[in-house]
Amino acid sequence: MPTFVYMTRCDGCGHCVDICPSDIMHIDKTYRRAYNIEPNFCWECYSCVKACPMNAIDVRGYADFAPLGHSVRVLREEEKGTISWRIKFRDGRIKDFVSPITTQPWGEKIPKLAEYEIPDEKELDSPLLCHEPDGLKVEGGLPTIDKSKFKQGVYY
Repeated sequence: MPTFVYMTRCDGCGHCVDICPSDIMHIDKTYRRAYNIEPNFCWECYSCVKACPMNAIDVRGYADFAPLGHSVRVLREEEKGTISWRIKFRDGRIKDFVSPITTQPWGEKIPKLAEYEIPDEKELDSPLLCHEPDGLKVEGGLPTIDKSKFKQGVYY
């Protein structure tokens, strides 16, 4: 789903230009607004969508994800720590997806792996990824399943 910019919302701050890994977001010199110069080369990482403080960048959905006649809206809510995706289908049904923001705040240094504490034996045996509950901002940790409840062997 390549990105596109609502020119009426864009204020030309350039956050999307700074963060785009494929260097396809540019600022128009005449109108001082961002635009995607080559949607076919979009990596679909949505870094620009997440970085835009004006919610001016949106995505076009693929037919298998959201059929013709749909709309997809993305909303970044930093105070809640979430990114919301709303899909409205042709028949009027609405599907909402909410995900936690797992990126660092704008301008904050991203820690290197060597800067983290070395996990102890209990953490290494855990089904969670390194620092997962902290990064996802989930109080009390993520739900887990006791290993003794896993089925043994492969069944056909």
